[in-house]
Amino acid sequence: MNQQRPRLIMAALRGGAGKTTLSVAMTVALREQGMAVTPFKKGPDYIDAAWLSRAASGPCYNLDTFLMGADEVVRSFSRHTGEGAIAVIEGNRGLFDGVNTAGEFSTAELAKLLRAPVILIVDCDKVTRTAAAMVLGCLHLDGDVDIRGVILSRVNGPRHASVIRRSIEDYTGLPVYGTVPRLPELPFAQRHLGLVPPEEHNQILQALEKAGSIARDYLDIPALLGVAQSAPPWKVDAFPKPARSNKTKNEQVTIGVIKDTAFQFYYQENIEALTDRGAKVIQISALNEKYLPPVDALYIGGGFPETHAGRLAANESFRLSVKEAAEAGLPIYAECGGFIFLGESLLVGHRHYPMVGALPVSFGLEKRPQGHGYTSLAVDQANPFFPVGQTITGHEFHYCRILSKNDAETSTAFNVLKGTGLDGRREGLCRKNILAGFTHVHALGTPGWADAIMARASQYHRKKLNQAPVYVMDKPDIVKTEQTA
Repeated sequence: MNQQRPRLIMAALRGGAGKTTLSVAMTVALREQGMAVTPFKKGPDYIDAAWLSRAASGPCYNLDTFLMGADEVVRSFSRHTGEGAIAVIEGNRGLFDGVNTAGEFSTAELAKLLRAPVILIVDCDKVTRTAAAMVLGCLHLDGDVDIRGVILSRVNGPRHASVIRRSIEDYTGLPVYGTVPRLPELPFAQRHLGLVPPEEHNQILQALEKAGSIARDYLDIPALLGVAQSAPPWKVDAFPKPARSNKTKNEQVTIGVIKDTAFQFYYQENIEALTDRGAKVIQISALNEKYLPPVDALYIGGGFPETHAGRLAANESFRLSVKEAAEAGLPIYAECGGFIFLGESLLVGHRHYPMVGALPVSFGLEKRPQGHGYTSLAVDQANPFFPVGQTITGHEFHYCRILSKNDAETSTAFNVLKGTGLDGRREGLCRKNILAGFTHVHALGTPGWADAIMARASQYHRKKLNQAPVYVMDKPDIVKTEQTA
């Protein structure tokens, strides 16, 4: 069955050209006109997705063929878009930038996969006619990429805009759908290699309003909407959710997700993967709650524990309650910032901040990224969540490094095939029922992840109901045992 799924991709010639600002701006403007918008972000990204989600007043989903595979990208897009809703897809980096000279996993390849029209954002700082040459190069590099128009960014006045507009239209034949001047203040502040997350922004509504005003003042929204609506019909197939088991209320597992301004990096699809399987997911704040509430498993995502180290350290009762639960065998899966939180301490500058202490490892914050990019991991040791022999794809981005760890009390689960991990060779630190590391995974590319969390949670839940001890062996092989059985 074919349906109209209006869609377009906001791409650019490079990273930092204004894709997020203009994607958010267009989303706000479309919403103001009463239209439903489903935002997507290409690539492994949390912060841009969070801003798009705020702009759309609904979830933003990630599309990444490295993390998910092409089939899962198509399935996710089909599941999360509705007939008539506008899909605004923000690309990443430059349009053709991928992991190799063929541009594998690039925004261009995603555009071809989704048969989505592309709007090219051109940063016009210190160029005039050369902008047309760059756009012309994009048109000719791969004729299968459906580039429909251009938005000019950081234009220095009307004359500058006129020369570039005429050059692009004369030499490329593409229309210019917006001319955005150099703005003295942008709606979103920068930090590290991206934006400050909305959770830490003190004027979210004002930032979104300012983004909307950029669209109203400088973009041809009706024309851009027409481009989205001209996308070819989308073939819709039935993509059922994983079947829920018929569990009673006493059998339903509760999975805690620590989510606050310190820990905020979660793919929406990861949370949905757990709820699709019947879990009750509750949000927990490591900053404000005194104790860890009763849960059957705990998921701690990434974030910025270093900017909240003082408050995390000061909430001693919560830290101790997490440690006690970990010692009692609570299944815990932690990524990056969550990994750091489970350690013994975090060094920021010259000050050590105590963390949970469930893992005998200490961390230090550095000035440069210690790991950045896609990862590929081979599971070669027993652990609570992944069977030996599996290969996992993910990504990492962290400024912290390990200062010390007690190898006698821990084991590692993964051999690093691509990326950095703990030390360039190993990744995934295990102790009791904990698996933690710097790598982030996407549930659609690692379906066994959600299944394993549910299995561990159910096991823990049953033991609580039976009042049986909930301790597990320090180096668990339960995944291997259950799969063999």
